[in-house]
Amino acid sequence: MLDADFSGRVALVTGSARGLGRETTLALADRGADVAVHYETSDAAAAATAAEARDCGAAATTVQGDVTDPDAVDALFDAIEDALGSVDLLVNNVGAFAPRHWSEIDIETWRTVLDTNLTATMLCSRRALPEMRAAGRGRIVNIGYASSEKGLVSPKNFPYFAAKAGVLMFTRMLAADTQHDGVTVNAVSPYVIENSEEFPDDLPRGRAATYEDVIRPILFFCLPESDYLSGENIEVDGGWLPETV
Repeated sequence: MLDADFSGRVALVTGSARGLGRETTLALADRGADVAVHYETSDAAAAATAAEARDCGAAATTVQGDVTDPDAVDALFDAIEDALGSVDLLVNNVGAFAPRHWSEIDIETWRTVLDTNLTATMLCSRRALPEMRAAGRGRIVNIGYASSEKGLVSPKNFPYFAAKAGVLMFTRMLAADTQHDGVTVNAVSPYVIENSEEFPDDLPRGRAATYEDVIRPILFFCLPESDYLSGENIEVDGGWLPETV
């Protein structure tokens, strides 16, 4: 995978006890970053991820919190700053999925999907930014969804599509708002990943994206040398064209 050195950086990947978040956290730790492993309920899995990060030579801590709640976000960032220092690299990875027809989604699930994907991205970015701005450096990478910037939509899973379109709008807005601060804000938007809840019959190139496929552009955006790339979105979709399906 990408050769990089993030020594002296502190990374937070939301939802990093399992799945893509876990693998991204370990990739950053393996390249020198100190890492905060975030979880809401998966405490044992978070502890295991943190232990593996320490095996890479990184300092690691676990932080618990609901990233849709402003007070919980403040508390988990306070805990990271006490344990490791201020966050330099933020990957907004948390995001619930509801693959049902929009009319059958209960209001609690509707709100959960919108809040975990979009509101959490805003809250964590807003909390991280003052320290990034003060340091004159910072990287924020938001996880989108392939073709959201084209207005991809379907009656099935509608709040997820709407939230991910909002994530890309937020990414572009925040890139403009931080252009004089040494901070970049970008998005990585996969289609189907190896741990996705659903797999279509026809996958681009005959397979789902691996974790490594998605992590490569995340690491690229986090590089110090990627300081002129902001407001961008890389789709990791194997060349998928939803309009031809």
